[in-house]
Amino acid sequence: MAAHYIALIHKDKESGYGVSFPDVPGVTAVADTLDEALHEAGIALGFAFEDWQGSCPSPRSLEELRADSTFRNSAADAVVAAVTPAQAIADAA
Repeated sequence: MAAHYIALIHKDKESGYGVSFPDVPGVTAVADTLDEALHEAGIALGFAFEDWQGSCPSPRSLEELRADSTFRNSAADAVVAAVTPAQAIADAA
C-alpha cells in the first residue's frame, strides 16, 4: 500500500484552494475546486518525490500531527485530508 500524507487545504474568499503538506515543506498545489485541489495535490507529491534527494520524508499519522502545536494552529481553519502521491508521473507527462 502506498503511503499517504496529511494535507492542509485552505480557501480564502478571493482565491483558489491551496494545499500544503506539513511533512513535505515546500510542496504545494492550487486549484479552483476542492476536488481539483486533491487531485493536483497527489500529482504535486508525485513530482516532488521523483526528484527528491535522499530518502523521502516519512509521513506522520494524524494523531502525531495533532500533538504538534504548529500543525494545530495551521489546521485550525483548514480542511484536513490524506493524499497519496501519484505514481508514474513521468509516464503521464
